[in-house]
Amino acid sequence: MDTSPEMQRYHDEEWGAAVHDDTRLFEKISLEGFQAGLSWATILRKRPRFREVFHRFDIPRVARMDEGDVLTLLDDAGIIRHRGKIEAVINNASRALEVQKEFGSLDSYVWQFEVDVSKRPKRLTREYLCEHTTSPESVALSKDLRKRGFKFVGPTTMHAFMQSCGLVNDHVHTCTVRPPDCE
Repeated sequence: MDTSPEMQRYHDEEWGAAVHDDTRLFEKISLEGFQAGLSWATILRKRPRFREVFHRFDIPRVARMDEGDVLTLLDDAGIIRHRGKIEAVINNASRALEVQKEFGSLDSYVWQFEVDVSKRPKRLTREYLCEHTTSPESVALSKDLRKRGFKFVGPTTMHAFMQSCGLVNDHVHTCTVRPPDCE
């Protein structure tokens, strides 16, 4: 477990806090896609550069990126240089615009998949969380996103996304940042 000050700050101030801003939701989906197969610490260290090269994850601007931008990004050592993941972010921006048009916002769409906590233990342990890296809701979100043409949005990746933006509170019951009234 990474206990660096950067990771601790991310955990205490950001991870699990409810996100309702479309740009931040899109950023989290994108970065979770980049994280697949890598450590979150790696992504967090590179996040400032990701924000620069993907226009602070402004959805319409990212949707307008093209092959020339992809080639430029493949040469940028400040990010993860994986063509499929770079292209997925650009593709997903276009898909996110479609979701916004249909649902009014990415927020309205994503939050309909909030995890049903009544089906989970009241006292979350590290062991439970290590064994449950997906949920029925993350599977459903992943399936629906893929049907809509999104890429790098598998069930485990979407569960991590849901954890990061508060659709599920996976702070263990002994965590100092877990709200005391939280189920």
